[in-house]
Amino acid sequence: MPEIAEVARLTHFLRQHLVGKKIGKIVAQDDNSVFGKVGTSGSAFQAALAGKLVVSAGSQGKYFWLELDAAPHPVMHLGMTGWIHIRGKQTAYSRYAEKINSADKEVWPPKFWKFHLETDSDPKVAVAFTDARRFGRIRLVDCPGAEIRLNSPLVENGPDPVVDRKIFTEEYLSKKMKKRHVPIKALLLDQAMISGIGNWVGDEIMYQAELHPEQYSDDFSDSEIAKLYKAICYVCDLAVEKLGDSDQFPEDWLFNHRWGKGKKDAAKTLPNGEKIIFVTVGGRTSCVVPSRQKKTGLVAAGIKEEEPESKTKTKRKTDKNSRFFDEDKDGEGEQLVEPEARPVKKARTTTQKAVKKEDDEITPIDRADSKPKRGARKTNEKSTAAPPPSDTGRRRSTRLSKAIS
Repeated sequence: MPEIAEVARLTHFLRQHLVGKKIGKIVAQDDNSVFGKVGTSGSAFQAALAGKLVVSAGSQGKYFWLELDAAPHPVMHLGMTGWIHIRGKQTAYSRYAEKINSADKEVWPPKFWKFHLETDSDPKVAVAFTDARRFGRIRLVDCPGAEIRLNSPLVENGPDPVVDRKIFTEEYLSKKMKKRHVPIKALLLDQAMISGIGNWVGDEIMYQAELHPEQYSDDFSDSEIAKLYKAICYVCDLAVEKLGDSDQFPEDWLFNHRWGKGKKDAAKTLPNGEKIIFVTVGGRTSCVVPSRQKKTGLVAAGIKEEEPESKTKTKRKTDKNSRFFDEDKDGEGEQLVEPEARPVKKARTTTQKAVKKEDDEITPIDRADSKPKRGARKTNEKSTAAPPPSDTGRRRSTRLSKAIS
C-alpha cells in the first residue's frame, strides 16, 4: 500500500505540473466503490472540477488533495493500488505502481483509470487516477480551501510526522503509547494516532529504533520512547525527502531486505549475517531482526514466527480472492487480513481409518444392525426398536400409537 513517502511523491508531481493551471476537460467513471462509498459519484466529481483553477496541492499521511479556486475540493486516498499518472512523466517509482518505461509507448488514458483530465494550458497537461483493485477513495469536501484539513476525513486522522512536527512531539508520542495497551506496531499503523505510517515504514522504524514490534505500547521505558520518536522522524523525513525512491534509501535499511516472505530465493539474513524472521499477530505481518530488536517488556500473545522463504508445494494465490482488504468506515482501511477459510473435506484420522478397516470386515447384516443406512427408517416402519435419543417426543408417541394399534 502506498504510504507517506509515495503520497508525498505524487503531491510533488501535482505541484510541479498541475498547480496554477485550469482544468479544461475531465472525464470520471461512476465507480460505486471509489466515489460512491465516500458520498459522491463520478459525474458529480466531473462537474465539480470542470473549468476550475488548481490553486495548490497538499498531503497529510496517506491522503492528498487539490485546492481549487472554488469549493468543493477533491480529497483522495490511494487505497492499495491507486496511483496518479501524468502523461509523458514517470511519476511511478515504487513497489506499488508499474513504471512507465517510455512515454512513446504510453497508452492514454492508462488502464484502470477512474478519472482523467486535461488542462487548457499550452502545452496541455494530462493527469489520471488509476486503481486496479478499487480500494482507493475520491471524495469532494465542500469548504474553504484553507479549511480542508479541518474537515472529515482529515480531521479524524492524526498528525503527519513530517509536516506536523510541532504537533507530533516526543511528548505526544509518549502520551499516546501510555494510554493504550496494544502492540506498538499496531499503534504506529493507527491512522488516528499518526498519519502515513504503513507496514514497510513501520518495520523500518522499529528496526532503526532496535525495538520489538509486538511489545505492548505501554511497556516501554522513557529512553526507549525517545529512541522510537527519533526513528520515526528519521525514517519518515528521509523517505519523504527521497520521494519514495527506494534506490536512494540507505544501504543499511531493512527496506532493502524485507520483501522476501513467501519467495523461494528469499534472503534469510542481512548482509552481516543477522537472521530475518516474520512475526504475525492479529493478521498483521512484521519483518524482524531478533538479534537487533530485543523484547524488553510484555509482548502480545499468539505470535506466529515464520521464515522468509515458503516451501509450500502449491502455487500461492495472488488474485483478489486470496487476501482481502479490511475497510474502515470510510473505506480506507489499513489492515490486510486473511479471508474466512473455505470449508474443506476433513481428513480422516488414524483412528477413523482403523474403524473403516474393521467396518469392511463386518457382514452386511452386522453393518445394517450397527448403523442403519439413510432412509432405512422408512422401509422398516414396523420395527419395535427403541427410537434414538435425538427423536422428539412427538415421533416417539407416534410409534407407540402404531404399536398399540
